[in-house]
Amino acid sequence: MNPGKVPLSVVIISKNAASQIGACIDSVAFAEEVVVVDSGSEDETRAIADVRGCRVIEKAWLGFGQQKQFAVGEARHDWVLCLDVDERVTPELAASITATLKNPATMAYRMARRNRFLGRWLRHGEGYPDWSLRLFHRAHASWSNDPVHEAVITTAPVDNIAGDLLHESAEDVTTYLQKQNRYSSLHAEALYAQGVRASFAKLFLSPLARFVKFYVIRLGFLDGGPGFAHVAVGCFAAFAKYAKLIELELKAREGVRG
Repeated sequence: MNPGKVPLSVVIISKNAASQIGACIDSVAFAEEVVVVDSGSEDETRAIADVRGCRVIEKAWLGFGQQKQFAVGEARHDWVLCLDVDERVTPELAASITATLKNPATMAYRMARRNRFLGRWLRHGEGYPDWSLRLFHRAHASWSNDPVHEAVITTAPVDNIAGDLLHESAEDVTTYLQKQNRYSSLHAEALYAQGVRASFAKLFLSPLARFVKFYVIRLGFLDGGPGFAHVAVGCFAAFAKYAKLIELELKAREGVRG
């Protein structure tokens, strides 16, 4: 036990995140342990984590879900907080976690994640509160095996915890769009492997439904231009996912005919 520290393991997966990981680690100074699982960084990511006293582990990439679950398994504490390198724990959230772990009412907690996009911290739409289950006792919860859009699976009641998790959505728009393009490909491949098929109606209706949900019903328009842009990128990602799924099916049919 480290006096003044919370008996908690923070687990982070990383690759080439030198510009972001330092701030992420600094925001969880209240935790007894920080585990960084790196998948072949070619920049200073590992050195930045090491100098901050983190336990750094090298692991070849398994996909988002399996990589995060591997990191959870490497933790020394059963209570874990899972973060991405571009996330920061606010002082309010740190205080809530500290207080909660003194007398936990359940085994899994979710927190509001606030996304920053085009220079603005979003307060509506898809950008907030973006509830994320990240704090849990690993005997009662685990990450799914999904290669993308992974989620924590638990049978325990899930409670909310006060305080925001800040998410720097991307370093720039180009990086963000590249990430969305990569995620849409991975998601399409995962859906195809599960036997899911898409129609051209789905290709049209999914982005439209997403726009109505997040821009109109969830008041994304109140975040001005950045809010519109954030929702628009999400709608295009949905379009790209189903277009790629349709393409996979067409290629499979052509292969059978060939």
